[in-house]
Amino acid sequence: MENFQQMNTHIKVSNNLFDAIPYIKQGKLVIAKTDTIYGILADALNKQAVEKIYKLKGRPEDKPFIILIPSSEDLKKFNIKPNPQGEKILNKKGITVIFDVEDHKGEFQYLHRGKNSLGFRIPDDSVFLSFLKELGRPVVAPSANPSDLTPAEDIEKAIEYFKDSIDLYVDSGKVEKNVPSTIVKVENGKIKVIREGSKRL
Repeated sequence: MENFQQMNTHIKVSNNLFDAIPYIKQGKLVIAKTDTIYGILADALNKQAVEKIYKLKGRPEDKPFIILIPSSEDLKKFNIKPNPQGEKILNKKGITVIFDVEDHKGEFQYLHRGKNSLGFRIPDDSVFLSFLKELGRPVVAPSANPSDLTPAEDIEKAIEYFKDSIDLYVDSGKVEKNVPSTIVKVENGKIKVIREGSKRL
């Protein structure tokens, strides 16, 4: 059952994350809290939806988005080069792991932006994990802010930033620690920390 508040004629706000499912399946944009901070969610396999976020955030074209998945099985959808050590860290949940992509046909160019690598995270949050499983699609979820501003720590700030450019806002209250995820990459058997974040290895 949808439980929307109409902020005005164009802005929809819900308190239920699962209301976002039909929106994302239709290639629309949703702002919701992930396991870390509020993010702009879109179907990672929908090129148009992903490109919409780049324009909306004013994000540099060469910076890939992190992809949230419910299981390491989902890596198969992206032609990821086998990396058992990386998968082991990924399965701990809550840590973003960068994997190399074999993309000879350029199928995932819109995601890796020429870097031939992608960051994935299995969220360390039971509700968000259930949401991803029910959605049945991986999502990109960059922070909910224009590129030169600080991430929104509540839905009011997100609405102030993006107004009616977002199809649905999901209000989960204020974020306690507005810290993004830790990002690591495994190279030649060694773990390299690219960004210190919300969770340590």
